[in-house]
Amino acid sequence: MAAHTPTLLEWLRKAQAIAQNGLAFTQDPFDRERYQQLQELVATLLHTELRVPPEIAARFWEGEIGYATPKVDVRGAVFDLDRVLLVRERSDGCWTLPGGWVDVNDAPSDAVAREILEESGYHARPVKLAALIDKNRHPHPPNVHHIYKLMFLCELTGGEPAHSTETDGVAFFPVTDLPRLSMGRILPAQIERLYRHHLDPGLPTDFD
Repeated sequence: MAAHTPTLLEWLRKAQAIAQNGLAFTQDPFDRERYQQLQELVATLLHTELRVPPEIAARFWEGEIGYATPKVDVRGAVFDLDRVLLVRERSDGCWTLPGGWVDVNDAPSDAVAREILEESGYHARPVKLAALIDKNRHPHPPNVHHIYKLMFLCELTGGEPAHSTETDGVAFFPVTDLPRLSMGRILPAQIERLYRHHLDPGLPTDFD
């Protein structure tokens, strides 16, 4: 396997984490000033090298305190024979597995059940953690945050299709004929892999 060459975005993400960790633990006022300057440098490089608008670059990690760790996203895959439940995101008009961020005090399984209900109107029960992936290691569009994605197989237990503040479409699609996907959230190959888990529940959990 070829060695991975970090991108500029990965270096900037690492520099931000160093600055955030330093601010979390240092008691020295001079060190605090240096870590704050490092955060400002990261925002400047996001703007000058990656063309992120300066007001957005300065807010990417706003409110992030304490030791820097990856964010956690959950996705729920519900299959009906060879069809998969998808929701359409209002933000980009594309389709995805229901899901979102895990809230503080939530178990991941509770979070994915809640997200399915909120985004699709269906009640569902998680039955298997099929994959735990590092988003950086898959061909998603770049994101300033480091994100782990937990993908669950789920079974419907009730409910009916309903829209939400984040979604304006709910439908089952054939796995072999997917609509335009929200690629920052889910990839076709990931849905296909989850379908393999649906067909063969004995497959071991995929992980990076």
